[in-house]
Amino acid sequence: MKTKDFYYDLPEELIAQLPAEPRDASRLLVHDGATGEIFHRRFYDIGRYLRDDDLLVVNNTKVIPARLFGVKLDASGVDGGAAVEVLLLKRLDLTNWEALARPGKRIKKGTVIRFSDGLTAVCEADCDEGVKRFRFVYDGVFEDIINRIGVMPLPPYIKEALKEKSRYQTVYAKTDGSAAAPTAGFHFTEELMASLKGRGIEFAEVLLHIGLSTFRPVKSDEISGHKMHEEYYEIGADAADKINRAKKDGRRIVAVGTTSVRTLESASDENGLLQPCSGTTSIFIHPPYRFKVVDALITNFHLPESTLIMLVSALVGREEALRVYGEAVKERYRFFSFGDACFFY
Repeated sequence: MKTKDFYYDLPEELIAQLPAEPRDASRLLVHDGATGEIFHRRFYDIGRYLRDDDLLVVNNTKVIPARLFGVKLDASGVDGGAAVEVLLLKRLDLTNWEALARPGKRIKKGTVIRFSDGLTAVCEADCDEGVKRFRFVYDGVFEDIINRIGVMPLPPYIKEALKEKSRYQTVYAKTDGSAAAPTAGFHFTEELMASLKGRGIEFAEVLLHIGLSTFRPVKSDEISGHKMHEEYYEIGADAADKINRAKKDGRRIVAVGTTSVRTLESASDENGLLQPCSGTTSIFIHPPYRFKVVDALITNFHLPESTLIMLVSALVGREEALRVYGEAVKERYRFFSFGDACFFY
């Protein structure tokens, strides 16, 4: 299939710049896969379309303030005056990270970058797709330093400043490590989750640290030419047990977000069963694909020609996905990270 097959026309004014307040007041488009019917609701209505025995799987990754701003030092170690931005993508060990740098062409092996708070970085190697490996030098705790000097890595299409860092996190975020948020989870409040749990609906938490794959554009004409970047995931014993029991009981497994989908589909066997595990995944889900674990999906509206709309198309069909997106544009839904949600079942 061709990348252009997943294009749709989106007016720029529909790209959400700020999150909904409160979280569950965002709009919700519901798509009934059996009938093709579309319903227009608010996210706090999601319970109307969930069954009492559903299992919702969420990604509990936590976004770190991964954008660091510094200056390039010259050969003598003096401030060269060139501003540099580094976006942390993947931690390799205590001091080494894979990261993107801007301007990337000026950052060669051996380049030293100085940040504030006594933090410096040395470019150790060029990796693939513009990614570089940096060794960081610092005194103290690295996480404390970047929490002081780092900036939340909002997508480039968001121009508004974010007043509260917590609004680029889910309410169930736990484990530091992501360079982007699992945005489908933004719509859940603690009160909404408690209400759903009160009906018997279960939640299982998995982990996928979101890196380059989730937001890198598809540049090849044919989607088969696109390569996903590896991202780290974990599935604990409790989550594996809940998912396996739901699968064996014939209950519906609802993934909250495309990163939850990729985690589940990467880790399962052919029967959709899981063992506690961790590893990296570069799975690229696009039509045609046979889902082994996931039955339904809560997600946001994604960029045209992105791997994320391709994943949605694998679940509901390309033409149906584009029909839904056309309806969302017509009804003036808000798109992308801070936008509205849709529920495909």
